Amino acid sequence: MAERKGQPLARDAMAYVLAGGRGSRLMELTDNRAKPAVYFGGKSRIIDFALSNAINSGIRRIGVATQYKAHSLIRHMQRAWNFMRPERNESFDILPASQRIDEFQWYEGTADAVFQNIDIIESHNPKYMVILAGDHIYKMDYELMLQQHVNAGADVTVGCLVVPRMEATGFGVMAVDKKDRITAFVEKPKDPPGIPGSPDMALASMGIYVFNTDFLIEQLRRDAETPGSKRDFGNDIIPYIVKHGKAVAHRFTTSCIRAAEEIEEYWRDVGTVDAYFEANLDLTDVVPKLNLYDRDWPIWTDQIVAAPAKFVHDEDGRRGMAISSLISQDCIVSGSLVRRSLLFTGVKMGSYSSAEEAVILPYCNIGRGAQLKRVIVDSGVRIPEGLVVGEDPELDAHRFRRTESGVCLINKDMIDRLT
Repeated sequence: MAERKGQPLARDAMAYVLAGGRGSRLMELTDNRAKPAVYFGGKSRIIDFALSNAINSGIRRIGVATQYKAHSLIRHMQRAWNFMRPERNESFDILPASQRIDEFQWYEGTADAVFQNIDIIESHNPKYMVILAGDHIYKMDYELMLQQHVNAGADVTVGCLVVPRMEATGFGVMAVDKKDRITAFVEKPKDPPGIPGSPDMALASMGIYVFNTDFLIEQLRRDAETPGSKRDFGNDIIPYIVKHGKAVAHRFTTSCIRAAEEIEEYWRDVGTVDAYFEANLDLTDVVPKLNLYDRDWPIWTDQIVAAPAKFVHDEDGRRGMAISSLISQDCIVSGSLVRRSLLFTGVKMGSYSSAEEAVILPYCNIGRGAQLKRVIVDSGVRIPEGLVVGEDPELDAHRFRRTESGVCLINKDMIDRLT
């Protein structure tokens, strides 16, 4: 784990998580929930990573702005994140788009989602603001980013990834000088600028920003009065500061949290069905790229009270077993085989069924004899007895959402249409 220097700044900071996005590229997974509320890793939700990073970094004042289909997200946060105590100068504010400024105005952009809650921010009186995206998978110590921000005397510090230059076309990309001062910030450029000394690499924005609170509020109010602004950090706020102030890049390698066996700096945008599928299956590797067993940097989530997982029957062809898989509590693997898969809470698998390279979300029921391969099964789905998925590409594409890489996403409506 990276070593901290100096006094913690996190005590004087507030984390503000932008969690209003739909995540439409996740298709039916976000029909009834926002992307940050999508399940991940056997028991967590995507937003738990940003929130856990904040808590583990020492930040004790947190706000979460919600908008799109927020009920599932809000319910999860009320259950999982209700341990903050005002008497310890801690707070956890859920901030839905509630038309507090104008009865016709929802959050118009990421910056507007902060602007509309300036009064709540000021009531907590934080010295620093850490603005976070709520829809990425990673472990990061924000204290180290805060220290760089203060030491550099920056107006804004932007968290960034070092990526191959031509893979950065889908990001906001920063041009920097040799001291990592940002000289230009461009959204999704066709020809991204390289890094000094590493021209084949680029700095891509993580959607993480650190500001002094007073300066941020000034910028939000200025932007709100600017005609034509999209009220967005990447499009408006950051480019303005790059031009008129001091913006500094913070490299993820500096503050990434890695357990001893984690080789690379792990950050994933699980924004597509394929990316979501692969990131979940990554966790089944013998040495996973992301270690969820790191007790020094736990990923906090809702601690459901439920029975342990159970495996039953032990006869040829009907043996309850799991290989290279994550099996959550309240699961029953009854005379069935699970291989390189994740079973979330409460999944029941009937005899003679199998799941291989499967991501099965909470409280699904897999019928006797069903054979599932390369699937994502949405929560609460009952898979009929004998259903086979993963052997006939044409049939799968007709019945379910099938990606180019052959992953089938199955939800309740699709199953209902089969009957």
